[in-house]
Amino acid sequence: MGRRALKEKEREEKKLQIVRVACRLFATRGYYNTTMPEIAKELGMSVGNLYNYFPSKEELAKEVMLTASGWVAERLKAINEENTSTREKIRKLVISFFSISLKEPELIDYFLRVFLANREVFKGGCEGFACVGEVVTEIMVLLSKGVEKGELRNQDFFTAFVSIMGPMGGIVFLNGEGVLEKPLEHYVDSVSENIWNALKA
Repeated sequence: MGRRALKEKEREEKKLQIVRVACRLFATRGYYNTTMPEIAKELGMSVGNLYNYFPSKEELAKEVMLTASGWVAERLKAINEENTSTREKIRKLVISFFSISLKEPELIDYFLRVFLANREVFKGGCEGFACVGEVVTEIMVLLSKGVEKGELRNQDFFTAFVSIMGPMGGIVFLNGEGVLEKPLEHYVDSVSENIWNALKA
């Protein structure tokens, strides 16, 4: 690997480190209660150096959402590529979503407490599905393949999308609030079946 490629790799790794720290701070303290100097301090870097990577707090917030969406989309893509039934893919999707929420709860908190709660921050290239486009694409693939196989009924995409994401996001939110009586994993089968029953042909 040449010096230029190595430098670029190091820069990308640093950007990822910044994104992870920013995600955690934004999710726990809130977007408006977190400053760039606080993020820089947490990273052990100067504020000026942080601005070399991200020109504004808004740009950093958008990058966090894009990166998190990419991580979730990678898992969905792997599930979509498996040679198994749509019903089983839905179950694996639920398992994967729950796993992410348990291992990296700040990602879910960021989505719920920052992305959805501060929509004004995400104007200018991150409206609607723009920042979660990769996830939306993989959900589209899951649905269209299910319809092609005759396993899912052909319905409006948005209602189908909500039928998938609503139950998963809702139960994860309740888990985060400490409301659930049992561990999150206990609800995999019931949530999967509810989604399947809402979509099946």
